[in-house]
Amino acid sequence: MNNERTAGIVYAFAAYVLWGILPIYWKLIDNVFSFEILANRIVWSFAFTIAIIGITKKWQELKALLKDKKQMIFIFIASVLIAFNWGLYIWAVNSDKILEASLGYYINPLFAVALGVVLFKEKLNLWQAAALIIAAIGVLIKTLQFGQIPWVSLGLAISFGLYGATKKVIKANSITGLTLETIMLTPLALAYMASRQLAGASAFQSESSITIFLLIGSGVVTAIPLMLFASSAKRLPMSVLGFVQYISPTINLFIGIFMYQESFTYIDMIGFCFIWSALAIYSVSQLRDNATKSLA
Repeated sequence: MNNERTAGIVYAFAAYVLWGILPIYWKLIDNVFSFEILANRIVWSFAFTIAIIGITKKWQELKALLKDKKQMIFIFIASVLIAFNWGLYIWAVNSDKILEASLGYYINPLFAVALGVVLFKEKLNLWQAAALIIAAIGVLIKTLQFGQIPWVSLGLAISFGLYGATKKVIKANSITGLTLETIMLTPLALAYMASRQLAGASAFQSESSITIFLLIGSGVVTAIPLMLFASSAKRLPMSVLGFVQYISPTINLFIGIFMYQESFTYIDMIGFCFIWSALAIYSVSQLRDNATKSLA
């Protein structure tokens, strides 16, 4: 049991570290138009996941889901949400908005809680409600700082939160689900890539072999963290995963500040401190609830 838990922690840590350093990967190809990066990410994710399906012989599960119309509707919704999330994240990173992107993924767990209340009629205790209010104050501070709503942060948090809620009703493992989501998106992505090719504006025509290799590799860097996360989720309680998930936006934050010298003011610090405080309160509340349930 301890070996399984240790393996789960290693897998989870690896997944969130890989997600955390992903901005460096997108920055390496920031000379490519963001929509073209997104299209390549979709196409090569599909190619990589379909290869994994072949190696693991999961064809029956894939075929069964393809025949389930209700499941395919939810998979279509999930595909639209994840495409929006991927595209916005790539654009944010390559537009020097890594800090705003990291804020989005700090907000995401708290948005997921709010979503649970609205969609699944889940109950909040006093501490969880306080965490949501404190997080809202942090977002308000960021809004007042810029004179506008932090759309990048909220867009990432909301799209990924809705994606997570949709995935709750999809009966598929991470690789099968990602394969079906990219099946939905690949025709459009291929059409876009073809249009760029015909216009003479494709990265495959004008960029170096290294850039092309990185575009093709985007499928691998998308799928591997998901595989690691799926392996960890089978071995760890959600309370542990809840803490580990903050590794990713924290690495994003440090990368934005120290590698790419994005501005981080005292007002930014105050706004982030409210978000971090909300996450701390929420996490402690979750641990208390889990401890109470285990004793019951």
